[in-house]
Amino acid sequence: MPTYSSERGFSLTELMIASLVTMLVMGVTFRAFQDALTLNDVATQMTDASQNLRAGSNLLTRDLLEAGRNIPIGGIAIPSGVGATAIHRPGPDPSQVFDNTTATTLPTIATGGGKGPVIDGKATDSITMVMDDPFLNPLTVYPSTNVTNVAKLAPDGSSVNVGPSASWIQGIADPADFVAPVKVGDLMYFNGASGTAIQTVTKIEGTTMSFEPGDPFNFNQRGAAAGSITQILTDPLWTVQRVLMFTYYVREDEPGVPRLMRELNFYPPQALAGVIEDLELSYDLVDGTYNPTAVEDLPYTANSVTYSSSQIRKVNVHIGVRSETISTRTKDYLRNHLSTVVSVRNLAYVDRYK
Repeated sequence: MPTYSSERGFSLTELMIASLVTMLVMGVTFRAFQDALTLNDVATQMTDASQNLRAGSNLLTRDLLEAGRNIPIGGIAIPSGVGATAIHRPGPDPSQVFDNTTATTLPTIATGGGKGPVIDGKATDSITMVMDDPFLNPLTVYPSTNVTNVAKLAPDGSSVNVGPSASWIQGIADPADFVAPVKVGDLMYFNGASGTAIQTVTKIEGTTMSFEPGDPFNFNQRGAAAGSITQILTDPLWTVQRVLMFTYYVREDEPGVPRLMRELNFYPPQALAGVIEDLELSYDLVDGTYNPTAVEDLPYTANSVTYSSSQIRKVNVHIGVRSETISTRTKDYLRNHLSTVVSVRNLAYVDRYK
């Protein structure tokens, strides 16, 4: 018996139903794909912001822990008094200075409440920390009249010839014991029997480093009435140590892209994190009686007591970051914040065995 096959196609109704089902499936698929892309964008943005936040906070925390290492509790003497001029401070504003009118020392922590740029209507903070360089051993320096083959200080304190300690100024290239060579812009801390002083290296020739006037900080003021190398020239010898000064602040090089900067001495700053919307620092102090907390800037006066940086025991850090670009899901920047407390161990340390 012959067989017959139907040549009847789909009806219009069947075609419309099939098309509708296909469109629904594709719509759900595309929506799921879009959601996956959005979630990936959110995760990427948050990861980038969190990495920036972590990178900046880790370095800041590390430097705070080292602040004041092998520096006198009261700080290092700086040029002051008659004949002294302003001492420049690293930071976002080139007009900022260290106080050498009411103060006579460079503190191990110089606070900077509100000294940073205004971000989203609120001023940010800055902070400067001083510590010794642990990789360059102290050098004993003698007066130029010493007849032995030793490191010698010029009669006016304008230079030091390291003599037989050439590796001290030239660095040590051995990878197992690498020490960076002394370079122009480095800070040298002099500690003698009658006091301290700090000078900036301005020139290096052979085994001699010079401290000429007009350095970026203006530390090399031998004509100042107090606090310069001139005031300790009569000491029988000095210990010289390279010190490191780190300054943290927010700077907006590109409109709308403020970044956390870390500046060593007056060398070009390093961008640590972006985009930083908030940098807040406050300080817990110790005087044995009132112990103020969350102080935003120093010096600080309360209860008829004036507190200085040497009384800082804890630093309260708050950093806020946002994503580099606007999220496609929220139509806004993604934000993250970190708050931590750092104990400034070197300012609280007491050598009870000494």
